[in-house]
Amino acid sequence: MRQEQVQQAQQGDETQELATVRRILQAHENEPGALLPILHDVQDALGHIPANAVPVIAEAQNLSRAEVHGVVTYYHHFRSAPAGRHVIQICRAEACQSMGADALLAHAELRLGCSAHGTTKDGAFTLEPAFCLGLCASSPAMTLDDQPHARVTPRTFDALLAQVAP
Repeated sequence: MRQEQVQQAQQGDETQELATVRRILQAHENEPGALLPILHDVQDALGHIPANAVPVIAEAQNLSRAEVHGVVTYYHHFRSAPAGRHVIQICRAEACQSMGADALLAHAELRLGCSAHGTTKDGAFTLEPAFCLGLCASSPAMTLDDQPHARVTPRTFDALLAQVAP
């Protein structure tokens, strides 16, 4: 019985997700070339682009599923799975790399217990690489829940985590 209830809940979630996607598609139906705005709206509404939304979006935009999937996977902003409660982005651009971003990323992976593009086992943090956060003169840079932080050291990183950790 329990497994049946879980399946019904998952189906309900998928139905709600697709209803949200359809509302977003309807809002953009007369916009030529609306794929990126649609994907941004879906990501904002659901926190990710569900795999079952890709064919629905593709059909509405007269694109192939591969084209939509290619856009979702090309842009680092889009996720195909829900993120953790807190999202950390560490800049991987050249200026940040030259100032220690590689060591910062290695420290973050060790501290969180997950690799880049991963989420901690408890779902608290998602660690993502970013390619230029616009803080080149103050590198290495990172964001925590979209808030930028400059000249980040491993010690600074740990202090920022402590502020939001449960």
